[in-house]
Amino acid sequence: MPEENIFNFVLFGATGDLAMRKILPALYAAHRDGKLQAGGRIVCVAIQDFSKESYLAWVDANAAPHVKGEGPGLSESPSWRDFVQRIDYVMLNATQPGDYARLAAQLLPNAITVFYLATTPKLFEAICANLGASDIDLSQARVVLEKPLGHDLRTSRAINDAVARVFEENQIYRIDHYLGKESVQNLLALRFANSLFEPLWSRDSIEHVQLTIAEQLGVEGRGEFYDGTGAMRDMVQNHLLQLLCMVAMEPPISMDADAIRDEKVRVLRALKPFTPQELETKAVRAQYASGAVNGKAVPGYHNEPGIAPESTTESFVALHAEINNWRWAGVPFFLRTGKRLAQRSAEIVITFRPIPHAILPMPGGGASANRMVIKLQPEESIQLHCLAKQPGDSMTVRPVVLDLSFEQAFRQKRAEAYERLLLDVIRGNLSLFVRRDEQEAAWRWVEPLLNYWESPQMLASPPRSYIAGSWGPTASSSMMMRAGASWPEDR
Repeated sequence: MPEENIFNFVLFGATGDLAMRKILPALYAAHRDGKLQAGGRIVCVAIQDFSKESYLAWVDANAAPHVKGEGPGLSESPSWRDFVQRIDYVMLNATQPGDYARLAAQLLPNAITVFYLATTPKLFEAICANLGASDIDLSQARVVLEKPLGHDLRTSRAINDAVARVFEENQIYRIDHYLGKESVQNLLALRFANSLFEPLWSRDSIEHVQLTIAEQLGVEGRGEFYDGTGAMRDMVQNHLLQLLCMVAMEPPISMDADAIRDEKVRVLRALKPFTPQELETKAVRAQYASGAVNGKAVPGYHNEPGIAPESTTESFVALHAEINNWRWAGVPFFLRTGKRLAQRSAEIVITFRPIPHAILPMPGGGASANRMVIKLQPEESIQLHCLAKQPGDSMTVRPVVLDLSFEQAFRQKRAEAYERLLLDVIRGNLSLFVRRDEQEAAWRWVEPLLNYWESPQMLASPPRSYIAGSWGPTASSSMMMRAGASWPEDR
């Protein structure tokens, strides 16, 4: 058995953008807050010819600026200098089996070993095969896989098969950082720790559900990658469907990892497939045109570096989905994501059915005033929108908001999503990670839509356009109107 206080955290792709922006800053935050076991080491692996000293200089320059809540002098602070002493560097070509002996020599014996694959998925098979053929003890190992895991169901299965030849399913951690957000986990607490909400959590009381992940950024130097991926693969197949599962799942029998993931799989399998006719009316794809974001002019999608001139890759998706089960039959679930939108935000809006008979003058023409808004970013909060009597002689009601701000309600520091998830990997907690059958169920639902958009007739038909800095194409609002709903900005 491994010693409790000892672990190896092996970071493949250790010079990349993800390692610098997210993983090393998250590990530092856990170290600074005393959550990272003192006996743990971080072994950074990449193909660049760095010495340990030159790599640590690279980390100072490229990772330290991304640590939140710290000043510009972080790289000289005692806590940071203590953290980087945990780090070793191994130059390794992931495709060369002989290089893995150098990695094996750097690992602490009798320890949990985490392999974080922050590389292109094209290298996952080679890395896992070479780990399996090496002298490294994998009996207590865990492997973390970053998205996108494949381009479609077939390639996703091929990657999973390659990893499964070396690691058992309970050793594989498919990461989705949205599941590490406090507000997403609080959704489970809200539903399953309170008697107030669960009786209302069904088609009897809920009119529709909206899930939005909006970005102000464009492709940001990742044009070639993004143009081969698009919003459906980059955001819908993983982040948005995971949020949908958290809203729609049945109560699990316990908080054990597989009990939670069993219920999420059932939701994904119950998603109603789109018919050919519905693909025209319940699915919207678009690309941003030139415009302005925060008062600054930005180019259109086709003028971004790395984007093919005739690209039909979507930077915006809006979908009208339905879940075919007893709890949710007939309730629309609206999913939306896009780049270069008006605001950076991620939120879940639960709209409850209007009262059956109004005895008071109702604002909004009788539309439901009761909504729960779960904000995931940039701030994290839960808001309950309801009606209350306005002070005065008349019985006039107006909307009010009961607002639970996590920052105000809980004064202690909250871990960032990556920090929480990396600590869960080290502890061996799979609850917030995606199981293989769950991932494949998501691919099965989105793949027909992807195939339709990539068919010859649709490739000849360009996506709709929307102005950068707006909330997307008018077709998205029209889709909502046909269902008797509206996005928040259209109310």
